[in-house]
Amino acid sequence: MQNVAIIGSGPAGWTAAIYTARANLAPVLFTGQQAGGQLTTTTEVENFPGFPEGIQGPELMTRCEQQAVRFGTEVKMGCVVTSITPAPGGGFTVAWNDMYQGTDESAAFKAVIIATGASARYLGLPAEQDFLVDGPARKHGLTACATCDGAFYKNVPVAVIGGGDTACEEAVFLTRFASQVYLVHRRDQLRASKVMAQRATTHPKITPVWNKTIGDYHVDAKNKMEAITLVDTVTGATSRLDVKGVFMAIGHKPNTDFLKGTGVQLDDQGYIEVVQGCRTSVTGLFAAGDVRDHTYRQAITAAGMGCQAAIEVERYLAH
Repeated sequence: MQNVAIIGSGPAGWTAAIYTARANLAPVLFTGQQAGGQLTTTTEVENFPGFPEGIQGPELMTRCEQQAVRFGTEVKMGCVVTSITPAPGGGFTVAWNDMYQGTDESAAFKAVIIATGASARYLGLPAEQDFLVDGPARKHGLTACATCDGAFYKNVPVAVIGGGDTACEEAVFLTRFASQVYLVHRRDQLRASKVMAQRATTHPKITPVWNKTIGDYHVDAKNKMEAITLVDTVTGATSRLDVKGVFMAIGHKPNTDFLKGTGVQLDDQGYIEVVQGCRTSVTGLFAAGDVRDHTYRQAITAAGMGCQAAIEVERYLAH
């Protein structure tokens, strides 16, 4: 039986790997389908300490991986954990699918750190994939984090998609940078709380766009967002809205489906509930990062929770 499995390869997972590896626990990290997590779908990261000039999201995750491997982390690249079950005699059996080999495997661990993150919800348009993949052909201007990327859109018009509290909060936040914020909602009234709805709709830099959804994205010669096609949800009519950035605010989905049947307590949105730092309701299972955090959702807070989980695992195994 091995010491600790770490499920997820975002800031929380890699930080947990660095700490547990330096504690001589020989962690095994499963990257999942998207190695590097949500940061691989971003470009410039300017708010992570230690990089005054900023750093590309994929590069930051690659550096974290290199640091974790340096101290002895075993990385299961392209391996997606499918289940966690109690192992005979204690600990857990972790089962996974190797996407590259096409095989199903399993191993026993004394403790498990769950750092599978949460996935931002998008509209499901085929064109969105062009903004989320890495590489020279990637398009720019679609994001799901105003706190992360708002400063890149100074003095230009942007659109926020959604009608809840998060959409209103992000729209108000973006008024610090953008010249104009269009709050695009598929209905004729917001579902946000009255306070947040009033704050957004009365702001002089926010223009509500009712009964509309996005039909397509348009980029310029440099692959940067220049406009979106709006589709009227009532009449079906289309129109063009010139914006330099689109902020998706229709929610996140925590990646916890594989935990069904484990006994891990989830809240009503599917996020893992924790006690005493990073401990889940199941002894020996710990959680870190966006999979348990629906408030901050930042790389630095996820990394901090990865550190916490690693230290708690070390203490747990010492007992």
